Amino acid sequence: MMNEPSFLPNHAGWIEVICGGMFSGKTEELIRRARRAHIAGQNVVIVKPAVDNRYSNSEVVSHDESSLPGITVDTADQIILLTSTARVVCIDEAQFFDKRIVEVSNTLANDGKRVIIAGLDMDFEGKPFEPMPQLLAIAEYITKLHAICAESGMLANFSQRIVESSDKVLVGEKESYEPRARHCFRPPTDKKRGKPLPPINQTIQNNDNKAEN
Repeated sequence: MMNEPSFLPNHAGWIEVICGGMFSGKTEELIRRARRAHIAGQNVVIVKPAVDNRYSNSEVVSHDESSLPGITVDTADQIILLTSTARVVCIDEAQFFDKRIVEVSNTLANDGKRVIIAGLDMDFEGKPFEPMPQLLAIAEYITKLHAICAESGMLANFSQRIVESSDKVLVGEKESYEPRARHCFRPPTDKKRGKPLPPINQTIQNNDNKAEN
């Protein structure tokens, strides 16, 4: 379900949270909203935590390789200093910040900024991933996204860890996690259930060939 405000009053700020499991399109949606705001002539700044360097040290990159230039920060407090002239502040992978991100987000919104936050709402054990529950509580607008379960093909709400590790924070990709539906979720770790996917262009071409035959 999408819940995105359609207008931005000149002197009003608010908080939007985009949440869900791994591979649900959270960063992709954050980038989409950032681009729309930029096209509207609003000053947009995107930030991400320094711990997330999976694709790039500076850019904010989604799993489908959409990207925008961003600012890397070590602490939530740095966000206020680096976004003083911004009208729209986008914060990716918010679950990797400490609880100060809640107060920082409130400060930005109270200063009249539109704050767009994306992050995992549950950890690899299926438990609420702090500080995301606090951000969900103070947000005016919430969007909950779902991936597709690698095992059943149903809507996936959980992030299944498929490598042995007990660390709460394990920054990883398809080699470390799979999206799973509730009845396919086996915490804390499970073997990989999904099959390797061919490139999407190859899949489309194969389907076209079948249709011609």
